[in-house]
Amino acid sequence: MTPQRTSGNPANQAQAKLTIKQQRDQRRAEKLAEYQRQVAKRRRRGLMWWIVGGVAALTIAGVVVASIVFAPEPPPSYDAGGTGAEIAGVETFTNETTHVEGVVDYDQSPPAGGPHNQVWLNCGIYTEPQQNEYAVHSLEHGAVWVTYDAARVQGDELAALKGHLPSSYVILSPYEGLDSPIVLSAWNAQLKLDAADDERIPAFFEEFWRNQNAPEPNAACTGAIDGPGKQ
Repeated sequence: MTPQRTSGNPANQAQAKLTIKQQRDQRRAEKLAEYQRQVAKRRRRGLMWWIVGGVAALTIAGVVVASIVFAPEPPPSYDAGGTGAEIAGVETFTNETTHVEGVVDYDQSPPAGGPHNQVWLNCGIYTEPQQNEYAVHSLEHGAVWVTYDAARVQGDELAALKGHLPSSYVILSPYEGLDSPIVLSAWNAQLKLDAADDERIPAFFEEFWRNQNAPEPNAACTGAIDGPGKQ
């Protein structure tokens, strides 16, 4: 094996050693720089995921808050009526309850009881006038019929009126020929009103909604027929 030859000049040997050391230092510096780049890259990646996760969490929280803030208010809840409470302006009547065919000439307008069709009107909100004979049958079951003059009650006023309605056993519909903007009718009871913010509206519901003195309290207010304009 041939021995490695080295320069006999000490200065040249020192320069060679220095060059090797510099090369090692350079490689070491390059490795350190690469390591630092990788660390910085991981930090940026981690920060990005923190940002993405934070934005996602804030978005979800915003959706939850918005769903709570902007969710429609639940309908008011009333107890079944029939306590005999007196409400100013309420008129009471004595109407018979029989099933008939055809059109009935009612004593009240809108009717607050009397002969009616054997089929009832499904409770709910209607945008068109309803046939008396079907709606009266619903009154027999304890429903409240809220009628309004569409020319005088609309927009915010109509929205305020809807805000008084419970989730069941109520009919809302326009009615032609009313002598007041709003009329609430239950079996044998009626209240005429000028505005939807009248405090007697919830009082009427408390007393006459699902009135236990109706001819057939707790009978169904669904499962029969839908009138025109059912929402």
